[in-house]
Amino acid sequence: MKQTTRVALARSLGVGAVGGVLFHFLGLPLAWMLGPLVANIAMSARGMQVAVPERLREAFLGVLGLVLGSQVTPDLAQRVADWPLSAALLLTGVAASTAIAAAWYRRCGFDPVSAWFASAPGAMTAMILMGESCGGDPRRIAVAQSLRVVLVVLILPPLFWVFEGPRGQAMASPSTLAAPWMLLALPLLLPLGRRVRLPTPALLAPLIFAALLSGFDIASLELPAWGMNLMLWVLGSAIGSRFRGMSKGRLGRYLGMATVATLLALVVLAGFAELIHHWVGVPRDVALLALAPGGIGEMAILAVALGVDPVFVVFHHLLRMVALMLFAPLWARWLRHRYPVGAD
Repeated sequence: MKQTTRVALARSLGVGAVGGVLFHFLGLPLAWMLGPLVANIAMSARGMQVAVPERLREAFLGVLGLVLGSQVTPDLAQRVADWPLSAALLLTGVAASTAIAAAWYRRCGFDPVSAWFASAPGAMTAMILMGESCGGDPRRIAVAQSLRVVLVVLILPPLFWVFEGPRGQAMASPSTLAAPWMLLALPLLLPLGRRVRLPTPALLAPLIFAALLSGFDIASLELPAWGMNLMLWVLGSAIGSRFRGMSKGRLGRYLGMATVATLLALVVLAGFAELIHHWVGVPRDVALLALAPGGIGEMAILAVALGVDPVFVVFHHLLRMVALMLFAPLWARWLRHRYPVGAD
């Protein structure tokens, strides 16, 4: 690791620790995720070089995958039979929320291609690349996508906190690390996930591995409270440090636009979550988190930290990602024909 990278990492984790402690003493929800996230965004806006290397982020995302997979139980197959209806509502909600958010970005001056790809909730890297290939502005798309993920992470925990009560420690944490040997599989699972081209391989390869072990009642990884907080600290710092190098003025302008777009998407998806709650019998908070327009990794973190049925949540976010990856090339082809490069 280069000296500059080490310094940027030390700064990111350092300010993240300060943010975590501050949020903890203020009694705010998910202190060790939201504190580091907000602190890193604030330092980035002030010009400080903060960064969490991709390999380190992937390693902790792998730990999260193991924790998620360990939530799978042998009776899961009985529940999966009820999920096709919720999956159909999810896909309909994604289409509706994307259209409404894109209309808002058009009013803000985005070209049609950038507006659509900035509004698609998921598969961020693919949306940026496809949007650029269709003539969109990759910077606008990247910033809008990143801010949406951050805003969802910042908005949902306080909402759950207000309506459901404090849930930052909702999942029962053992006093010691259970099945720690599963962590030794990560150096093999991460490259394997990339080799077989899984979406978000750092998360899904460990998740599948742990789900098989837990589903057959062989082993389940459980983190003590300090382990959960350590994971949240690093991943929260990684999310917040995405905005390094962006000026305060530019961040503020995009933040205003992204806040409205995110709230519009959340309101639409909350309506579909209410339908899932009534028709499928899933609790409201679980349905909302399953449909929330955040990244699969970030929503998985919230599901685990809040104890909100992480298997149901991750399944629906994975479905959304796969659907976007399948549909986006067709949509990109139509946009390229409808709005040739250079046209608005």
